[in-house]
Amino acid sequence: MKKLRIYMDTSIYNFVIADDVPREREVTLKLIDEIKHGKYEVFISDVVVREINDAPDNIALKLRDVINEVSPTDIPIDEEVETLADKYVAEKIIPEKYRDDALHIAAASIHNMDVIVSWNFKHIVKLKTKKEVVGINSLMGYKEIEIYSPMEVIEND
Repeated sequence: MKKLRIYMDTSIYNFVIADDVPREREVTLKLIDEIKHGKYEVFISDVVVREINDAPDNIALKLRDVINEVSPTDIPIDEEVETLADKYVAEKIIPEKYRDDALHIAAASIHNMDVIVSWNFKHIVKLKTKKEVVGINSLMGYKEIEIYSPMEVIEND
């Protein structure tokens, strides 16, 4: 059976160390465990790396350790990704101020991910974004991409 190709935005890595939200942290750790056991093929972009590198040193170090544990495949942020992200912003799917969120979605879309996994309910994991991304992707010739929270992805015991 083909493994799901998942793109995890920065929020996933952040929640691995988020002691203030134990339920979400537990779900995130379960997702990371499933990845380490080969359930998914996981990808990361330069946007995630940049966002993590912008964090305070002690946090960035912990987040880089998580990245090393899951060994994601790098996908580039190239002109095609930038163009699609600009379209999401121009169509007001993602506010200009949060263009990195548009870059996450565009990178995952262009590089044929099956799923974007995120804890970002403000701009990514929300009905409006899901529906409008499907429309823009179809219009621009890209495949439909699913957007889910980790709770919707992990296996229930």
